Amino acid sequence: MKSRGKDRKVPGPDSPWNEIIHNLWMGGHYYRTMHGAYEPAVVRNQFDLVVSLYAAEGHGPNQGIEHHCTAIPDDPLSPVQIAVVEEMAAVVGQGLRDGRRTLVRCHSGYNRSGLVVAQVLVELGYDAPTAVKIIRERRSPFALNNDVFVDYLDTGLAVARLLTGLEESA
Repeated sequence: MKSRGKDRKVPGPDSPWNEIIHNLWMGGHYYRTMHGAYEPAVVRNQFDLVVSLYAAEGHGPNQGIEHHCTAIPDDPLSPVQIAVVEEMAAVVGQGLRDGRRTLVRCHSGYNRSGLVVAQVLVELGYDAPTAVKIIRERRSPFALNNDVFVDYLDTGLAVARLLTGLEESA
């Protein structure tokens, strides 16, 4: 499965992860150092719960840390993939309700992780545009640069899943 979408010509993030709201962090597997080199973002035991939407060997977390790893592409999603996003948002939401320090990550920490984190914010009562704005302010202005993902959020993931299913059957 293709997991990384087309190059959107955006610079990599300047940090491995950023706190979006209390106990909810968003990040990637790679980040750009102040010298412009890319370094692996390795999770050890900084978080109680890690959700990875992209996997790379040796990036953690340590054994004993709850880790949900499921690959989704940084491209238009199928209804099944949208359901996975909804499921991971539910896992993250439960982690937050339990007071767990939680990281959601993908390759760079922009789109796939942004989609899940934004959905969590929506479930916490934010509207989609505000959720996107918060993520862009706290992670990067380049976060959620995948317009299809923003459209899913604006439409609502449940409705987007149904509409995508209709498109596939047509």
